[in-house]
Amino acid sequence: MNDTWKDYVIATYRLAASGDLAKKAETIALGMTVGSWTGLPAARQEALDRHAGRVVAVEGQLIRIAYPLANLTPDLPALLTATFGKLSMDGKIRLVDLVLPPSFAAAFAGPKLGVEGVRERIGVHGRPLLMSIFKSCVGLTLAELAEGFFQQALGGVDLIKDDEIFFNDSEAPFERRLEACLKAGERARRETGQAVLYAINLTGPVHRLPEKARRAVHLGANALLINVLPYGFDLLQRLAEDSEITVPLVAHPALAGALYPSDDYGIAAPLLLGTLMRLAGADLVLFPSPYGGMALERSEALDLASRLKDKTHLPCPPAFPVPSAGIHPGLVPHIMDDFGLDVVINAGGGIHGHPGGAAAGGRAFRAAMAASVAGVPLEQAVAGSSDLRAALDQWGSDKARIPKEFPI
Repeated sequence: MNDTWKDYVIATYRLAASGDLAKKAETIALGMTVGSWTGLPAARQEALDRHAGRVVAVEGQLIRIAYPLANLTPDLPALLTATFGKLSMDGKIRLVDLVLPPSFAAAFAGPKLGVEGVRERIGVHGRPLLMSIFKSCVGLTLAELAEGFFQQALGGVDLIKDDEIFFNDSEAPFERRLEACLKAGERARRETGQAVLYAINLTGPVHRLPEKARRAVHLGANALLINVLPYGFDLLQRLAEDSEITVPLVAHPALAGALYPSDDYGIAAPLLLGTLMRLAGADLVLFPSPYGGMALERSEALDLASRLKDKTHLPCPPAFPVPSAGIHPGLVPHIMDDFGLDVVINAGGGIHGHPGGAAAGGRAFRAAMAASVAGVPLEQAVAGSSDLRAALDQWGSDKARIPKEFPI
């Protein structure tokens, strides 16, 4: 960042409006900071100058405006309100990016564990991680949930996460569900030799969630799932900064579709689910993959993942990208080509929909991952894995042929 702007946050917007965009940019810069110079005496203008926004550039439909750090507190609600609060309601305007000066970015600790910490916690290096989505969970008894968890863990997954819609359930209340699934995971570990993390869905009134999270960790929870946007970035940051909450935080993008898909409104996905999630402290971040029915454009997905992992983008530890929706074993080479080794391969239908069941689905993914790490084409790897062969027979390996209705 140019030293001229070392004390400013620079926001980039895309405007769909025509006309004098330079004048529009000046109006935004002042309207989002000091209001207006109109009618103010010169002495008052001079006093307010350090708080006034500045137009950095106008390039086609993109405008860049600098917001003084003097106006901000180091938290994401303040950052978003200052740069896009009322402006988000001012017609066709989209927040594309925020560039933070080092002094401001340093106020955010970011992920407590990050990529390396999660790998150390699981004990897995040199390959992507594999996560299963706990599907068909609502309304099941504890015994049924425990058996479902066991079957997923038996397949060799590294993490199992609750479905984001799994809230309070009279059949499986939070603490009893946690206990039952942890026992099922331990049972699977005795057979496979591999530990599994369980990201239980943290839900309830927001003011109670930090204490609920601390209680869960005390009871043995080894990961937590948070629907970040409905509850707010600030909750995620509070959880990440809590010294008693020592487990990976898995951020789900629920509600993000109300914010990023339009070219004319909202917040760009790489900023929303990349930069901001990492700043707030997510260790793993789910987002729509470039392959399924809810796909992000590939360029956006890669930009998002880069913002989560790139150590030059932010000073805080990198977080795991978790491209999700439409993932099956045949896509593993494509995922690794796109996202590298530091990615979490996250599957719901690709595990539970396997002809041999969830355990076979997990084994098919692990076989695909082992082959891809070794540089062996999947069509050759099926000779050593009937589970992978069944998966390729069912879904193929061509990402261009993924059906829109593929289960999430």
